[in-house]
Amino acid sequence: MFTFRDFQQVMKDTKGRYRRFLSKLEKNPPRGLDKLTSRAEGEVWKEVECLSCANCCKTMTPTFTPADIRRISAHFNMTQDEFKKKWLRQERGGNRDWLNVKQPCQFLNLEDNKCSIYEIRPVDCAGFPHLPKKKMVDYIHIHKQNIEYCPATYKMVEKIKGWVEQSGKI
Repeated sequence: MFTFRDFQQVMKDTKGRYRRFLSKLEKNPPRGLDKLTSRAEGEVWKEVECLSCANCCKTMTPTFTPADIRRISAHFNMTQDEFKKKWLRQERGGNRDWLNVKQPCQFLNLEDNKCSIYEIRPVDCAGFPHLPKKKMVDYIHIHKQNIEYCPATYKMVEKIKGWVEQSGKI
Protein backbone atom coordinates (compact mmCIF):
# COMPACT_ATOMS: atom_id res chain seq x y z
CA MET A 1 0.00 0.00 0.00
CA PHE A 2 1.32 3.43 -0.97
CA THR A 3 1.52 5.49 2.24
CA PHE A 4 1.41 9.23 2.74
CA ARG A 5 5.03 9.11 3.93
CA ASP A 6 6.03 7.38 0.66
CA PHE A 7 4.09 10.01 -1.24
CA GLN A 8 5.81 12.93 0.50
CA GLN A 9 9.21 11.49 -0.33
CA VAL A 10 8.57 10.87 -4.03
CA MET A 11 6.79 14.21 -4.47
CA LYS A 12 10.01 16.06 -3.66
CA ASP A 13 11.70 14.40 -6.62
CA THR A 14 8.90 14.25 -9.18
CA LYS A 15 6.48 17.16 -8.76
CA GLY A 16 8.01 19.31 -11.51
CA ARG A 17 8.42 16.42 -13.94
CA TYR A 18 4.85 15.30 -13.49
CA ARG A 19 3.44 18.79 -13.89
CA ARG A 20 5.44 19.22 -17.12
CA PHE A 21 4.12 15.86 -18.31
CA LEU A 22 0.53 16.98 -17.61
CA SER A 23 1.17 20.21 -19.54
CA LYS A 24 2.35 18.14 -22.54
CA LEU A 25 -0.76 15.97 -22.28
CA GLU A 26 -2.93 19.06 -22.17
CA LYS A 27 -1.38 20.44 -25.37
CA ASN A 28 -1.15 17.16 -27.24
CA PRO A 29 -3.36 14.41 -25.75
CA PRO A 30 -2.60 10.98 -27.18
CA ARG A 31 -5.38 8.87 -28.63
CA GLY A 32 -6.98 6.71 -25.98
CA LEU A 33 -6.07 8.97 -23.08
CA ASP A 34 -9.50 8.63 -21.49
CA LYS A 35 -9.23 4.83 -21.61
CA LEU A 36 -5.80 5.04 -19.96
CA THR A 37 -7.24 7.31 -17.28
CA SER A 38 -10.05 4.86 -16.59
CA ARG A 39 -7.59 1.97 -16.41
CA ALA A 40 -5.29 3.90 -14.08
CA GLU A 41 -8.17 4.89 -11.82
CA GLY A 42 -9.13 1.24 -11.41
CA GLU A 43 -5.58 0.37 -10.33
CA VAL A 44 -5.00 3.42 -8.11
CA TRP A 45 -7.63 2.46 -5.54
CA LYS A 46 -5.92 -0.90 -5.03
CA GLU A 47 -2.78 0.98 -3.96
CA VAL A 48 -4.02 4.06 -2.11
CA GLU A 49 -6.13 4.16 1.06
CA CYS A 50 -7.60 7.61 1.64
CA LEU A 51 -8.14 7.09 5.36
CA SER A 52 -4.42 6.58 5.86
CA CYS A 53 -3.81 10.05 4.43
CA ALA A 54 -6.68 12.60 4.47
CA ASN A 55 -4.19 15.20 3.25
CA CYS A 56 -6.92 16.78 1.13
CA CYS A 57 -8.97 17.48 4.26
CA LYS A 58 -5.90 18.63 6.18
CA THR A 59 -4.45 21.02 3.60
CA MET A 60 -7.18 21.98 1.11
CA THR A 61 -10.67 23.41 1.34
CA PRO A 62 -13.65 22.45 -0.76
CA THR A 63 -15.89 24.98 -2.42
CA PHE A 64 -19.29 24.92 -0.72
CA THR A 65 -22.12 25.28 -3.24
CA PRO A 66 -25.42 26.89 -2.23
CA ALA A 67 -26.94 23.37 -2.15
CA ASP A 68 -24.11 22.16 0.13
CA ILE A 69 -24.71 25.07 2.49
CA ARG A 70 -28.46 24.40 2.60
CA ARG A 71 -28.00 20.66 3.19
CA ILE A 72 -25.26 20.88 5.81
CA SER A 73 -26.75 23.80 7.74
CA ALA A 74 -30.09 21.92 7.90
CA HIS A 75 -28.23 18.88 9.27
CA PHE A 76 -26.92 21.04 12.12
CA ASN A 77 -30.32 22.76 12.61
CA MET A 78 -28.71 26.08 11.78
CA THR A 79 -29.69 28.82 9.40
CA GLN A 80 -27.48 29.15 6.35
CA ASP A 81 -26.16 32.44 7.69
CA GLU A 82 -25.31 30.87 11.06
CA PHE A 83 -23.51 28.02 9.30
CA LYS A 84 -21.52 30.40 7.10
CA LYS A 85 -20.63 32.65 10.03
CA LYS A 86 -19.42 29.72 12.14
CA TRP A 87 -17.49 27.65 9.60
CA LEU A 88 -17.01 29.40 6.26
CA ARG A 89 -15.35 32.39 4.68
CA GLN A 90 -16.00 33.97 1.34
CA GLU A 91 -13.14 33.97 -1.14
CA ARG A 92 -11.78 37.35 -2.17
CA GLY A 93 -12.27 38.42 -5.77
CA GLY A 94 -13.12 35.94 -8.49
CA ASN A 95 -16.26 33.91 -7.92
CA ARG A 96 -16.36 34.72 -4.20
CA ASP A 97 -16.85 31.05 -3.40
CA TRP A 98 -17.55 29.83 0.12
CA LEU A 99 -14.57 27.99 1.65
CA ASN A 100 -13.62 26.53 5.04
CA VAL A 101 -12.49 29.18 7.47
CA LYS A 102 -9.66 26.94 8.73
CA GLN A 103 -7.59 23.90 7.95
CA PRO A 104 -7.66 21.07 8.64
CA CYS A 105 -11.35 20.85 7.85
CA GLN A 106 -13.55 21.30 10.89
CA PHE A 107 -15.46 18.14 9.98
CA LEU A 108 -12.36 15.90 9.88
CA ASN A 109 -11.75 13.64 12.87
CA LEU A 110 -7.95 13.80 13.15
CA GLU A 111 -7.79 10.56 15.14
CA ASP A 112 -9.18 8.31 12.40
CA ASN A 113 -9.20 10.64 9.34
CA LYS A 114 -12.94 10.19 8.91
CA CYS A 115 -15.38 12.91 7.92
CA SER A 116 -18.06 13.60 10.51
CA ILE A 117 -20.49 14.69 7.76
CA TYR A 118 -19.46 12.11 5.16
CA GLU A 119 -23.03 11.29 4.06
CA ILE A 120 -23.81 14.98 3.42
CA ARG A 121 -20.32 16.28 2.61
CA PRO A 122 -19.84 18.99 -0.03
CA VAL A 123 -20.09 17.88 -3.65
CA ASP A 124 -16.48 19.02 -4.13
CA CYS A 125 -15.36 16.53 -1.45
CA ALA A 126 -17.47 13.72 -2.85
CA GLY A 127 -15.84 14.10 -6.27
CA PHE A 128 -12.27 14.50 -5.05
CA PRO A 129 -9.71 13.71 -6.45
CA HIS A 130 -11.68 13.87 -9.69
CA LEU A 131 -9.97 10.85 -11.27
CA PRO A 132 -12.72 9.10 -13.22
CA LYS A 133 -13.78 12.09 -15.28
CA LYS A 134 -14.91 11.34 -18.82
CA LYS A 135 -12.56 13.80 -20.51
CA MET A 136 -9.12 13.75 -18.89
CA VAL A 137 -8.00 16.85 -20.83
CA ASP A 138 -10.72 18.95 -19.22
CA TYR A 139 -9.36 18.11 -15.75
CA ILE A 140 -5.61 18.27 -16.31
CA HIS A 141 -5.40 21.73 -14.72
CA ILE A 142 -7.03 20.26 -11.59
CA HIS A 143 -4.66 17.29 -11.55
CA LYS A 144 -1.70 19.70 -11.81
CA GLN A 145 -2.90 21.31 -8.57
CA ASN A 146 -3.85 18.10 -6.79
CA ILE A 147 -0.74 16.10 -7.62
CA GLU A 148 1.23 17.55 -4.72
CA TYR A 149 -1.59 16.99 -2.22
CA CYS A 150 -3.12 13.67 -3.20
CA PRO A 151 -1.38 10.29 -3.44
CA ALA A 152 -4.21 8.96 -5.65
CA THR A 153 -3.71 11.75 -8.17
CA TYR A 154 0.05 11.17 -8.05
CA LYS A 155 -0.36 7.42 -8.67
CA MET A 156 -2.78 8.04 -11.56
CA VAL A 157 -0.37 10.44 -13.27
CA GLU A 158 2.56 8.10 -12.59
CA LYS A 159 0.75 5.22 -14.29
CA ILE A 160 -0.42 7.27 -17.28
CA LYS A 161 3.06 8.76 -17.71
CA GLY A 162 4.61 5.29 -17.76
CA TRP A 163 2.10 3.93 -20.27
CA VAL A 164 2.31 6.97 -22.56
CA GLU A 165 6.11 7.03 -22.54
CA GLN A 166 6.28 3.28 -23.10
CA SER A 167 4.03 3.61 -26.14
CA GLY A 168 6.09 6.54 -27.47
CA LYS A 169 2.96 8.64 -27.97
CA ILE A 170 4.33 11.79 -26.35
